[in-house]
Parts: sequence; structure tokens; C-alpha cells
Amino acid sequence: MTEPKIKIENLYKIFGTNPKKHLPKVQQGMSKDDLLEQHNHVLGVDNVSLDIQPRQIQVVMGLSGSGKSTLIRHINRLIEPTGGKLSIDGENVLAMNDVQLRDLRRFKMSMVFQKFALLPHRTVRENVGYGLEVQGVEEADILNRTSHWIERVGLAGYADKFPGQLSGGMQQRVGLARGLATDADILLMDEAFSALDPLIRFDMQSILLELQEELHKTIVFITHDLDEALRLGDNIAILRDGGMVQKGDAQEIVLNPADDYIRDFIKDINRGRVIQLRAITEPLATGVTPNGAPQMAGNTVLEDALGPLADAPNQTIMVTDPSGAVAGSVSLTRAIQALHT
Repeated sequence: MTEPKIKIENLYKIFGTNPKKHLPKVQQGMSKDDLLEQHNHVLGVDNVSLDIQPRQIQVVMGLSGSGKSTLIRHINRLIEPTGGKLSIDGENVLAMNDVQLRDLRRFKMSMVFQKFALLPHRTVRENVGYGLEVQGVEEADILNRTSHWIERVGLAGYADKFPGQLSGGMQQRVGLARGLATDADILLMDEAFSALDPLIRFDMQSILLELQEELHKTIVFITHDLDEALRLGDNIAILRDGGMVQKGDAQEIVLNPADDYIRDFIKDINRGRVIQLRAITEPLATGVTPNGAPQMAGNTVLEDALGPLADAPNQTIMVTDPSGAVAGSVSLTRAIQALHT
């Protein structure tokens, strides 16, 4: 199995005047509410463990106050944990000195913020190139790389404009280009699209997915929006009150919710657009062969599969894996059950 790019182990964060003193109480089960009421300390992250795989989009989601933004800021150590471990490529981030931390933030990761965080006195090109300046890249190389990324995010012709001359969606494109220009392995995106209108937000999600197909970065994406999480995430971790409630891919979250909190999250989603055939595939019965039977790829969503299923012989189709081999079958009855479970 591939080693995780980012490994978070039993991470705790308590905010207050003496967090270390109260850590044992939390480890022994004290709740967030009790910690605040009895000791005037706030529990931000509660025993979170998460392996983030390389070249994937890891979504961390939850409601306001769930700890998701606090968690992501531990990855580049903008926040110091109260307890636990955190490593990147096997290297202990919590043991890094100031020089190592600066190098980590300059060269290995970049961040895209919710509020754009652009420098208003700098042009689009100068904002996109800011991280390269910090890295000490030569001016000619900065010019080439910023031009490439400005065009790549759809802002050709706007290089000499200032942030105040751009719409919100265009400003966020600048933020994304700035994050990508440094060619960092890891991209941290904290509610990056939350301030955008729905249509612009969808466009930005599409741009991110297109770029990820090409670049294969390790992306940690924070959101409070389930539809966004299901669309973007290779894996999803859901937090509540600082603790991890459930983690898995979209299929696991939707088909096997861990508790009523998750069920409430997913109750209004369009299951037909999320559930894929691979998630409900059943092994072929003894003696059944796929020869001549209609086939569909395992990543086909049910919304697209229902018509072919209804028209198929015995209302059953064969489901193929990424290599094209038949992995099993799905019946129309099974698909309908998955839509309404």
C-alpha cells in the first residue's frame, strides 16, 4: 500500500491559557462543552487521525466550529498542536526548526484562502508570482511561469489588472494560480470557493478537477458543503466538535453513514448523481458468464445507468473495473434500492 503523503495521528488542539494541563481530561473523555464550562478552554481538534494519500483530493468537511480549518492549519504548522503527531513524506513536521519550516512552506506546500488574500497594490501577475519571489526564482522564470498559470486558469489578458478591477471569481482564479505557480507538492485549500456565487463556484470546482487530472497534486480541501465534498473528494473526512465522525470515499459516506449526524448531512442529496455502479456491484452467480451481456464502467453514476438497466436483458448489466474486466453485475432492482435506502 502507498505510504501516505500526510499522516495525522491522534491530534489534539486545545485553546486557552494552559492547554497541556487539560489535555489528559480530554483524552479521558471530557466533552467540548464541559471543557469550556468547567475550565474556560476550547477544544478545537479532538483526537483526529487521518492518512492523506499522495496525488488525491482529501476533503475535510463539517459545520462551522467543527475544527476543519483548525486542522488544516496544523499541516503547515501555522497552529501548534496540544498533542499528537504529524508527518509529511515520513518527516516529523512537529520536530522541524524554523529554517526547515520556512522551507516546507516555501517549497513543499501552498495555500488558497477563502477571502482570496490578494495584495491589492500588486497586479495579477505580481500576485501570482509572489510565492516564486519568496522562493528566490529568477525574474525571467517568474515571468514565464506566471504567464503560464494566468492563462491556465482562464485569465489571459488580465495580467496587468489589479485585484480591485476583478470579480470575486476572477480573484479566486488568481489565488489558485498563485498556489499552483510554486509547483508545490501539496495544495491546502481552506473554504477556497465558499465566498463565490453558486455558478462561479461550480466553474471553479471544474477548473480544479481539470487541473488535478493534469497535475496530480496532493490537495487538502476544506468545505462545509456536502455537494462540493462529494464532487471533489477522492476521500472525505467529516468532523463534528473537533472529532472525526466518519471518513471514506463518497460511496461509503452515502451508502453507509456512520450515525444520525451523517444521515442528516446526506438526506437531501441527489443519490442518483453520487452513487456509482461499482459501489453496489454484486459478484456473478455461479455459472453466470458475462459473454454478450451489456456492460457499463464501474464509475457510471446511477442516474446514467437507469435507462440502460431498464432496457437490458433481465434488467441486469455487467460492471467493469478500470482495466475493463467484468467485476460483477447490477440489477435494476438493486439500483432502485440504492436510490431509496
